[in-house]
Amino acid sequence: MPTFKLVTFNLLNKPSRWHDRRQLIVRELAELQPDVIALQEVSLPHNNAQWLADQLGGYAVYTSPKTGALAEHEAVATLSRLPVEACHTLSLVAQSRVAQAVRVRVADRPIVIVNGHFMFHVYDHIKRTQQVQRVLNWLRLAAANYPIVVCGDFNATPEMRTIRMMKESFSSAYEVVHGCEPEYTCPTPLVYRFNAVRKGLSMVGNLIAYRQPQPWRGTLDYIFVDDNFSVRACEVVLNAPSPSDPTLYPSDHVGLCATLELGAP
Repeated sequence: MPTFKLVTFNLLNKPSRWHDRRQLIVRELAELQPDVIALQEVSLPHNNAQWLADQLGGYAVYTSPKTGALAEHEAVATLSRLPVEACHTLSLVAQSRVAQAVRVRVADRPIVIVNGHFMFHVYDHIKRTQQVQRVLNWLRLAAANYPIVVCGDFNATPEMRTIRMMKESFSSAYEVVHGCEPEYTCPTPLVYRFNAVRKGLSMVGNLIAYRQPQPWRGTLDYIFVDDNFSVRACEVVLNAPSPSDPTLYPSDHVGLCATLELGAP
C-alpha cells in the first residue's frame, strides 16, 4: 500500500531569532524528507514558508493568509512534493483564523489534507469548537469521497471538547502509536524577545484556569486521520536545541511527523 510522510509545525510568527531558528528547521526537515509539510504562523509578506521550500527544493507552496487586516501579516501554508489537484481556504471567522484544504495524489489516489490554526483562548471556548465544526461540515460536503487528514495547531489540549469532537470522527496519529498524546507540544524552552512577558502571562493564566502556580505547558498540535489510513509511525520532531546554544529552538512549538499508509479503496 502507498505511504507518505507528513509534518505539521507552527513556525512562531515573530521576527525574534528567525535567522538563527530557520537553520535548525531546514536542517531537520532535510533529514526527515517529508512529502507534505503543514505550517502555521507563516510570516508575511516575505513568506518564510516559501523560503524554507526554496532551501529544501522540490516543494510546491500553497499559502492561505488570515482574513481581514491580518491577511498581510500571517498565513498557514502547505508545502507538497506530491501532485496537488486543488487548494481551498476556509475562513474560521474568529480571530481571523483560517484552515487550508489541499487535495493531493498519493500514488494514483486523491486524498484531502487540512492544515488549520484555530482560535487561541486559555479556556475551552465555544468559538474554537465552532471553528472545528465548520471544518467538519465543510469536509462532509466537499470531501466526503476522499481519505482525510486534519492537522495543525488546534490551541486545545486533549481534554477539551474541540479535541474530543475531532476524535469522534478521526484518530490521533500520535495516540495510535504511543497510546497517549505527547506530554507537550508547546512551549519549548526557546528564549526570544518578549518571552519573559509571555511566560509571566502563561503563569497567571495557568493559575486562574488550572490552579497551578507555574508556567503552562501542554499539547496543542495534532495529526488526525480517518479510517482509510494506517499509522506506521508518528513522533515529536523539531524539538532539539541548537548544539551551540541551549536557548535556541526551532520554534516555541515542537512538530509532529507521521508516516501514513493509505489502505485499499
